[in-house]
Amino acid sequence: MKLIMAIIKPFKLDEVRDALTSAGIEGLSITEIKGYGRQKGQTEIYRGAEYTTNMVPKVKLEVVVPDKLAGRVVEVIEGAARTGNIGDGKIFVLDVAQAVRIRTGEQNEMAI
Repeated sequence: MKLIMAIIKPFKLDEVRDALTSAGIEGLSITEIKGYGRQKGQTEIYRGAEYTTNMVPKVKLEVVVPDKLAGRVVEVIEGAARTGNIGDGKIFVLDVAQAVRIRTGEQNEMAI
C-alpha cells in the first residue's frame, strides 16, 4: 500500500477531489496548512496596508491506495492540481506497512 500526500493550492481542492472521485478513489483526508517553497511567501493587502507573509496557505491531501493504483493517483492529482505557475505544490509517495479499519477489524487493502 502507498500513502500519497499532495500539497496543493486551496482553490484546486474541488477539482482534485472530483478528479480522484472520477478515477474511483474513495476516502481522502484534507488538512489546511501553511508553508512556503521557492516562492518564499507572498505579498498581501490587509485594511489597505501591504505586508509580506512568509507562509502561503495550502491544502494537504492524504490518500492510501493499493500499490497498483499509486501511479494513476499521482497522475490524476498532478493533472488536476497543475496551473503551470510557481507554488503548484508537491506530491509524496510513501510505503504503508499496515492499515486497520477500526470498526470491523479488516486489515491492509481490505481496510482501505
